[in-house]
Amino acid sequence: MKFTDGYWCVRPHVQRAASEETYRITTTAYGDGPASSALRALVPSTRIASIGHTMNLASFTITVSSPMEGVARVNIERWRGESVGQGFPIVPGDEASVGEASIDETTGDGTLTAGDLKVAIAKGAPFAMSFLGLDPASGDETPLTAANGRAIAHFTLDANAPVASEPVGEFGASETGLAADESDRYMRVQLGLGVGENVYGFGEHFGPFVKNGQTVDIWNADGGTQSEQGYKNIPFYLTNRGYGVLVNHRGHVSFEVGTENAAAVQFSVPGESVEFFVIRGRSPKEILDRYTALTGRPPIVPEWSYGLWLSTSFTTDYDEATVSEMVSRMRDLDIPLNAFHYDCFWMKPFQLCDFTWDEDQFPNPEAMLKRFHDEFGLHICVWTNPYIGQESAVYDEAAAAGYLLKRTDGKVWRTDMWESGMGIIDVTNPAAREWFKGKIKGLLRQGVDAIKTDFGERIPSRGVVWHDGTDPALMHNWFTQLYNQAVFEAIEEERGTGEAVLYARSATVGGQMQPVHWGGDCESTFEAMAQSLRGGLSLLSSGFGYWSHDIGGFEDTVPDSDVYKRWVAFGLLSSHSRLHGSRLYRVPWLFDDWDREHGREIPEGQSAVEVLREFTKLKQRLLPYLVRFGEEAHEHGTPIMRPMFMEFPDDPAAWQLDRQYMFGPDLLVAPVFSRAGDVEYYLPAGKWTNWFTGETVELAAGAWRRESHVGYDYVPLWIRGDARF
Repeated sequence: MKFTDGYWCVRPHVQRAASEETYRITTTAYGDGPASSALRALVPSTRIASIGHTMNLASFTITVSSPMEGVARVNIERWRGESVGQGFPIVPGDEASVGEASIDETTGDGTLTAGDLKVAIAKGAPFAMSFLGLDPASGDETPLTAANGRAIAHFTLDANAPVASEPVGEFGASETGLAADESDRYMRVQLGLGVGENVYGFGEHFGPFVKNGQTVDIWNADGGTQSEQGYKNIPFYLTNRGYGVLVNHRGHVSFEVGTENAAAVQFSVPGESVEFFVIRGRSPKEILDRYTALTGRPPIVPEWSYGLWLSTSFTTDYDEATVSEMVSRMRDLDIPLNAFHYDCFWMKPFQLCDFTWDEDQFPNPEAMLKRFHDEFGLHICVWTNPYIGQESAVYDEAAAAGYLLKRTDGKVWRTDMWESGMGIIDVTNPAAREWFKGKIKGLLRQGVDAIKTDFGERIPSRGVVWHDGTDPALMHNWFTQLYNQAVFEAIEEERGTGEAVLYARSATVGGQMQPVHWGGDCESTFEAMAQSLRGGLSLLSSGFGYWSHDIGGFEDTVPDSDVYKRWVAFGLLSSHSRLHGSRLYRVPWLFDDWDREHGREIPEGQSAVEVLREFTKLKQRLLPYLVRFGEEAHEHGTPIMRPMFMEFPDDPAAWQLDRQYMFGPDLLVAPVFSRAGDVEYYLPAGKWTNWFTGETVELAAGAWRRESHVGYDYVPLWIRGDARF
């Protein structure tokens, strides 16, 4: 959200109170540690030349503490006490502290040290708060970022302010795409960007991978992969200067990344307070290690989940015979299949989501699932969401018990956008959560192994009352965490730790603790394939350990075998792999049949069936490797699929790459995004061996490579160093 008119002025109808000087700095006891303490600074919005200047003005109270080594927690309040309940659960505990604060007796400046991170606040004018990295060996200090001058500000908007917009729609979107805060007061912070500093993260966003020059709104939405919206919005970013930042606010956070101020990342939240964490890391991996220690680690997922999943797809017609034919034919074609997914219409139309099999299509689900387990060795996933249509008997059950979200007039909140007259499960109600978990456990006891938790983004941000009294604007994003958490808990309670897995679409901070997430609804094009990778790399830079996407794309009616086969190679070289679409089964023979019917030449050995077989078997060979680095994700927050900069942080070229990635530390993958089979990619310095050709190169410096007209049965896949598979 932009508040200013150029560098010098604020926009019309906007009033600003900004940090001008640090008037007083004190230390205070904080947390449980014997030496732990915090800095507290009083920062008025004018320079105090005389005692009379202390009247009739806004001021800010800044409290700096540390919940763990290398992390600073900065709480800024215009009106103290208003930040309670806005933030995310912090694993070390909200009152934990390891910081040591001190005041320089000569200058009055204050510092807080927490391991290899130091925060310094200078007394006097202009306001200056700096974050510095400390070298434990030499004691040298490295500037990371700073909030200087008027970087801290409060804005009050009147009804005619151009940054305000009237909310439209049921889910709190505005005409500009911003969240509908229904607020006229905002807190803003600007943290400086250095020359050449790049910004990454913010969850799963499908635009440019490097976020400089973008406005990013943390507001979950069902917008597909071709818009500025995202299903998984995370108010966290990291940079190539050795730190990350988490804005500790569950509602709408608006980021301006080098836009309103070309030399800063700006973030704003509605209200009278803002809190953020600065996380020091001498490498991107160390930043994520500390970030996930703060917000939660990705868990171990079962080994079978890394294999190929096949889906019925969304609006396709299917019954037990259809499913049997698909899995039988996959077996007959020697394509290893680990899991089968039943999408929406395993339940009856108009009755989603009633957790009950459509007996007309599946007369004996328990026997069917047992047969698929025993005969095919399959694990079974079924689709669910947190919405209940009024035609379902489950709706009456939930409404009677008070388990559905209510309007301010006490009636159940309803919409026809998805299922007719549907309601939303009130996940803040402990009884409703246990009831919902009971429905999930019932499916698991029938023979289901995993749950696809779709939706979770279309949550009203006004006009409703949650059971626990949470502000609806804060629940819009936070809903997905409670929803996915409930389902994940149900699976763990039934199957045990390490055996739970979801296919989730929406997420917020902490969502990494309920894997796996997939990239949402994409077109079936090469452009959408590249969008999906950019979104995945951004999510994987935001603390998530695993990620998947719809192989072949979600939307289309006519099979495009070129896109499908190129996407197969990319999809099977992702942490999790699923064949899924909207109106077309993603089974490979349909693509070959269409090519033959339309006289399209299929190169020898490169049919869709053959390509899928080859890359599925390649992934089966890699399962021990994936399991090993799934453990690394669990222990340190390092994702399996890694942006190039994460493995090569000292190579400037690696910080720009978004059409390739590392698959664990030892494999480089460069998906082919063209019909002709042309691909360009970058090999960093070192020894590399091509998986398919056996070619070995020794590079003293990184180099670009171009390959033309590569086959569908090939993708640039390079083994790093002397790794063995």
